[in-house]
Amino acid sequence: MLPASAADIPAPGEVVMSDNMRQVTNVPKPAALTDINTDIAFQGRYAYVGNYYGFSIYDIANPKRTRLVSSVVCPGGQMDVSVHGNLLFAAVDSSRNNDSCSSTGQSASIKESWEGIRIFDISNKAQPQYIKSVETNCGSHTLSLVPGKGRDAWRNLYVYVSSYSPSATFPDCNVPHDKISIIKVPLRKPTDAHVVATPVLFPDGGNPGLPLPYPDGKSATSGCHDITVYAEKDVAAGACMGEGVLMDISDRLNPRVTATVRDDVNFAFWHSATFNNAGTKVVFTDELGGGGRATCNTTISPTRGANAYYDIVGGQLEFRSYFKIPRVQADTENCVAHNGSLIPVKGRDIMVQAWYQGGISVVDFTDSAQPREIAWYERGPDNTAPALSGGIWSAYYYNGYIYGSDFNLGLDVLQINDRLTNRAKHVRLDHLNPQTQESYPEWR
Repeated sequence: MLPASAADIPAPGEVVMSDNMRQVTNVPKPAALTDINTDIAFQGRYAYVGNYYGFSIYDIANPKRTRLVSSVVCPGGQMDVSVHGNLLFAAVDSSRNNDSCSSTGQSASIKESWEGIRIFDISNKAQPQYIKSVETNCGSHTLSLVPGKGRDAWRNLYVYVSSYSPSATFPDCNVPHDKISIIKVPLRKPTDAHVVATPVLFPDGGNPGLPLPYPDGKSATSGCHDITVYAEKDVAAGACMGEGVLMDISDRLNPRVTATVRDDVNFAFWHSATFNNAGTKVVFTDELGGGGRATCNTTISPTRGANAYYDIVGGQLEFRSYFKIPRVQADTENCVAHNGSLIPVKGRDIMVQAWYQGGISVVDFTDSAQPREIAWYERGPDNTAPALSGGIWSAYYYNGYIYGSDFNLGLDVLQINDRLTNRAKHVRLDHLNPQTQESYPEWR
């Protein structure tokens, strides 16, 4: 491991990693997509990478020779993506003058402005087709795909839309915004997709927050940032700005908050959530500084901008510990806990996770009171872009490889070789979506 000292920060662009990690390849960001890369979804031999300016499809049949298949220019941040069958769903949380791919930014104070989700037909990977938009209150910062239950799973797909930042001046995003939007997508006719419910999750208004200067402010709850659904267990975990929640989603159109936890000492912004495979733990992340601050430098404590590990005991969330990467980052490097996924290892809870310019970390949290890092990868400061605007947005394990979506530098493909994770190479998935967890087999 690198010593946790500012003197050991890698040179700009220098790639460093633990002995059990290797870089397989890097595919530069397509020239057509002039903004930053965002989230990743997987299906079969393809990876789908969002970008504030659209999205790209990569062929990863041979990860060592990952290649770009196509890019779609369709601006509107964040364009986080999820896929189901021949459909790709993209989140738009940027108020636009219309819903088209040629739209431009327009204030949300104008009633006619649009934001929400876009749906694409990806049956032809070389030429995806935009087929439908659905407007939602406050847009769609992120989205979570939720299959129907029983026979309904063959007929309908549901999309939980997370959004926030309401204003009294926004006619379609007014205060209080204590709810989510739920979209019903008829699978036989996805162009009939529409909002069917807007359940209120925080009838009491949620956490009022603490309006203090950075880094001591605590966000108020005004919607959710991410909702991770574990549909086969009928549960979801919401990272809802001012708090983390558990939800019962057995009734897909009426999710119900069953447990709430707040941390007004160390957490500033509840950003994302990940269950362990058994559904007995939740990892919440704190996006201190909104992803644009140097929270992994020598001045911010190891319990800020970190992961928090909770056990689910009697239906309630019980805090166990924090984890933050131990390597010091430069004051020019935005670094904070961000998106990741489980590595499917029988009998253990292991997660790979992005930390913006802090790189990628692999953490074993089988003992949730003592999480420990077992592998890592990072670059030195990104000098191809302005300070505090680079790094890896999300990192996921898929069929033997780790894929990282770098803001400016494209798609990284990595491989871990460790006795704790090598059994995961035998687990084969046919898809993986951010914010939609599915169990992996424990019998291997």
